[in-house]
Amino acid sequence: MDLFILCCAGFAAGVLNAVAGGGTFLSFPALIAVGVPPVAANATATLAALPGYMSSAWGFRHDMQAEGSLPLRAIALIATVGGLAGAFLLIVTPGATFLWIVPWLLLGATLLFALGPALLGRMQARGGASAGVAVSAAAILVVSVYGGYFNGGLGIMLLATFSLIGYSNIHSMNGLKTVLSSLLSLVSSAAFIVAGLIAWEQALPLAVSAMIGGYIGARVSRRITRTDLLRHFVTAVGAITALVFFLR
Repeated sequence: MDLFILCCAGFAAGVLNAVAGGGTFLSFPALIAVGVPPVAANATATLAALPGYMSSAWGFRHDMQAEGSLPLRAIALIATVGGLAGAFLLIVTPGATFLWIVPWLLLGATLLFALGPALLGRMQARGGASAGVAVSAAAILVVSVYGGYFNGGLGIMLLATFSLIGYSNIHSMNGLKTVLSSLLSLVSSAAFIVAGLIAWEQALPLAVSAMIGGYIGARVSRRITRTDLLRHFVTAVGAITALVFFLR
């Protein structure tokens, strides 16, 4: 039953991360449900999301192009530094403290996920004006620290950040989102492995199923016209998960 839960959650999380985001709202509680402690569950969910992000990035490989004031290499470098900083913060966070923080993180990520389309639309309505280099670098750094610490809601945060720094092509934004998500998961997972936080027995089936789901999600994303229904579903899952952790 644990294997079934992990495989279903991993596949669904991979699809959602490619199409609408929010896969962590499924993978993180699934790991908790099969007995993984919260800090280790967060670290394992980050590692397990990596294959799905990478397969999605491959599916979007023809869509990526540089926009705004920062070149892609600079964005990648800043994201690496931010991801490592966020991972270090998680490693040094005591388990009891993280257990207190988790419901607030889930609630904040759920609200951001629910309000994300409106926020993104307002930013794009600014006419595609690009922020300066310093503001763009700071925005990428902040969202990367968050992504290294907690993966929930990362996709919509990245999309909003790209819009802020001058991106307007949604397919290019989705492609870069999956690449940066892959990079953040890679560097933070490396830190988590060194710190011994990965639950390997649960990580393997979750990662394999997320990889399959991520590739399929990237392939079918352009054909899906009712992503709002997926978003409502993910928002409901996030809200219920946050409520459960508040009650605990």
